[in-house]
Amino acid sequence: MDTLTALTTRVSVPRLTDPGPSDEQIDLLLRAAIRAPDHGMLRPWRFIVLRGDQRERLADIMEQHAAESFAEADSCTLSNARNKALRAPAVIVVAAEVTESHKVPVWEQVLAAGAAAQNIMLAAHALGIGAMWRTGAIAEDAAVKRRLGFADKDQVVAFIYLGTPAGALKTLPDETPDRYVRELPDD
Repeated sequence: MDTLTALTTRVSVPRLTDPGPSDEQIDLLLRAAIRAPDHGMLRPWRFIVLRGDQRERLADIMEQHAAESFAEADSCTLSNARNKALRAPAVIVVAAEVTESHKVPVWEQVLAAGAAAQNIMLAAHALGIGAMWRTGAIAEDAAVKRRLGFADKDQVVAFIYLGTPAGALKTLPDETPDRYVRELPDD
C-alpha cells in the first residue's frame, strides 16, 4: 500500500483476533514509530510490546487500577477491566519519557510520542494489521505509570491493540478538509 492510500484509508479496528503481528511486523511498526518528528532529537518515545501471556501482566495492572479507582467495583467491573488487555493478540504501550526543564517543552515531547503512535497505526494499516488506539483515565494514573516502569512525569499516550480485523472494517465518510480549515482572523 502506498503512503497516501494508507493515510487516506486508515480506520480504527475495534474488534481484533488472532493472528497477531509477527516479530518482523512488530519490528517494522517500531521502525516506523521511531521516524516520528522529534524537535530536539530527545527521542522521548518508549514502547512496551505485549503478546500472548505477557498481556496478563497488563491485565493485572488494569484490574488493579479499576479496584483502586472505583470503591464499589464488583467482580464484573474488575473482569471487564482485566479483559481490556486481552481483547487483541498484541498490545503496544506507547509512552513519552519526558525530559523536564529542557528547551523543548514537555508538551512537544508528548506530541512526538503521539506521532510515534500514529506512525504505528499507519504502518499497521499498510501491513494489513488491524489497530485500535485507546487511552482513558488509566493512561494518566500515577500508579499505573509506575507499574509500567515509568515516572510520574512521563505520559502514557497510547495502548495500541493489534491483530487481525474481526468482521468488516467500518467506513468513514469521504470528507474534504474544507470544514476544518480556518482563515487567519483580521486584527
